[in-house]
Amino acid sequence: MYHEVIESPDAPLPLGTYTQARKAGNMIFLSGQAPIDPVKGSLAACTSEVQIRQCLKNLAAVAGQAGGSLDDVVKVTVYLTDFDDFPLVNLCMAEVFSAPYPARSAVGAVALPAGGAVAIEAIMVLGK
Repeated sequence: MYHEVIESPDAPLPLGTYTQARKAGNMIFLSGQAPIDPVKGSLAACTSEVQIRQCLKNLAAVAGQAGGSLDDVVKVTVYLTDFDDFPLVNLCMAEVFSAPYPARSAVGAVALPAGGAVAIEAIMVLGK
């Protein structure tokens, strides 16, 4: 099966040996997005809420480049350095996702790339 590489100029460049997303059939696997502002190339403002919103914005950019949107996301994994930020995750996700919401996991992390407080990855399916 052919696996297409998806890269969006509106999301930050990968920080390592991975791609922003890979398409396999009608499934797109979006790599974890750090709260990097793609224009500045640096960590978004220091509040957790701003960082969560930046991660979601980056995911939306990659989803759009893949020919879909966050409406096509079926699974989200959120990595947090502080679980006190979990209510903020719910708040921000409610602004970009609608029912039926994607399945979701939340994972505690000691540290995340670029020193962020959050990273978010997703799986989307086109043509549901």
